[in-house]
Amino acid sequence: MVSCSRCGKEAVTFIRYSGAHLCKKHFNIFFLKRIRKEIRWQVDIRQKKNIAVAVSGGKDSAAVLWSLKEILGKNPEIRLTAVTVDEGVEGYRPPSISAASKLCEMIDVPHEIISFAEVVGLTMDETSRVAEPLTPCSYCGVWRKKCLNQRALELGADVLATGHNLDDMAQSIAMNVFNGDVKRLIRMGPHRRVLPGLVPRIMPLRTIPEKETYLWAYLNDIPFKDSVCPYAATAHRGLFREIINKIEKNTPGTRHRLLGSYDEIYECMAGKDKPGELNRCKRCDQPTSGETCKACEMEIGVKERLLEIEESL
Repeated sequence: MVSCSRCGKEAVTFIRYSGAHLCKKHFNIFFLKRIRKEIRWQVDIRQKKNIAVAVSGGKDSAAVLWSLKEILGKNPEIRLTAVTVDEGVEGYRPPSISAASKLCEMIDVPHEIISFAEVVGLTMDETSRVAEPLTPCSYCGVWRKKCLNQRALELGADVLATGHNLDDMAQSIAMNVFNGDVKRLIRMGPHRRVLPGLVPRIMPLRTIPEKETYLWAYLNDIPFKDSVCPYAATAHRGLFREIINKIEKNTPGTRHRLLGSYDEIYECMAGKDKPGELNRCKRCDQPTSGETCKACEMEIGVKERLLEIEESL
């Protein structure tokens, strides 16, 4: 038996980047301590009390909702609302929605569901037929952001909490650096400036590795659906996940240092990005830098290609 570094009881995990063995009690303390720190840094609860939480039904979003309820739920002025996006992926999304609904019922949090079919008139299964040369994930990411922002605005939310963990953050930083996409690098969440029509995002799990989130949810019997989207295999992100995981294995703490470096240079980069006044999309009224937002452009393109297929039959 391996003993906890803090109390001597049986350890449930080994934190490689710190060298600590932790029992369930001290792992829970370690987990929530980091979330409390991020909440204090990312959002002023005295001013922003209406929080929408993006809940897919997976471990990360379940952990965010549960921990926010645990940390903020006793404050009667705080309002939490879970928002689930139904992308329309048969066999994958319905069980996840059920897990999200079960979680919300357990902790007494209102649950809103918004779908691609409702917002863009398409499902991901339909879109995947004509996605090339892009990947299905390219469409899904843009439409998910639109759905979440739309419902968060409808709820009057001050902020939108998402389940992005340390692995997600490290991969996004690396992807944007390798792609030379400085603007996207600067505009990554958590959002430190508010643009009209866009609900700023907070990311309470940003310093917590994915495996630790999984372990925390498992140890605390938090309901979640452990599944992988069938379209995820085509995502470009997978390559960066493999690279960073290999480096992390050889040099524990790499992900933390990557995120820390990003935070250190953020202010220097932010000065180079001065967004102009946003327009309103002429089709859906969502904020955009042009006349038509990216989500609507994608929607139009997919519907045109599907119509061509239908007419050719």
